Amino acid sequence: MGRVEGKVCVVTGGGSGLGATAARMLAQEGGRVAVADVDADAAKAVAAEFGGLAVTLDATDEGAWQRALDEVESSLGDLHVLVNNAGIVLAGTVETCTLEEFEQIAAVNTSGTYLGMKHAIWRMRRTGERCSIVNMSSIAGSVGVPYVFAYAASKGAVRAMSRSAAVYCSDMGDRIRVNTILPSGIRTPMTDGIGDQVADVRRRDPKTTVAVAGSTRGEPEDIGFAVLYLASDESKHVSGAELVIDNTITSREGVVTAT
Repeated sequence: MGRVEGKVCVVTGGGSGLGATAARMLAQEGGRVAVADVDADAAKAVAAEFGGLAVTLDATDEGAWQRALDEVESSLGDLHVLVNNAGIVLAGTVETCTLEEFEQIAAVNTSGTYLGMKHAIWRMRRTGERCSIVNMSSIAGSVGVPYVFAYAASKGAVRAMSRSAAVYCSDMGDRIRVNTILPSGIRTPMTDGIGDQVADVRRRDPKTTVAVAGSTRGEPEDIGFAVLYLASDESKHVSGAELVIDNTITSREGVVTAT
């Protein structure tokens, strides 16, 4: 029997990258998976691989969330798992990031996660079954990452929102868990694209410093296995947790400068 056998799962940003990998792995373990993405064609392509449901979703649009989850319930049944994975990143420091860029990133990464939780929780509650929300943050929301300022801010917010929602669900007596994953650099189209952007920002920064050494980049499956664990009943006593997957990056010692 699969680890999420029979559970109805929604993965946002499921048309590519981490979302696509998580959707495939959930389906392989018996999940009834809806692939939600703003790119309808990408969602359809991934869903077709395992006979899942493709749903068009702009995560910043509250009405779109309601319509998407209605479609999932009418097609697949009661909702058990939501993976809030949809996200975007743009390079920029606290000085170079524009207000438009800051708000654009916050709309997808922060508001999108909030809207997903808001409209999933009441649906999950009425099932009376064990349910799970997995929110995708980043180590950028935990440590100082200067060249993706708005992204770091949005992912820090995801951490705080997730803890708040986890305690709320517990206090309400719900059988709903809310947890967060904090990846480091994983090989996806999004992280491949941001590398050149960050390099350009650093070149234009007169006080740029040498990057701190880190670990090798991870693979999408490294995050997919974490999603699978948190989505399954194996983690039934895990809520409000933050699972850091960075191969020592945030554990490395700092540099003490001479005085």
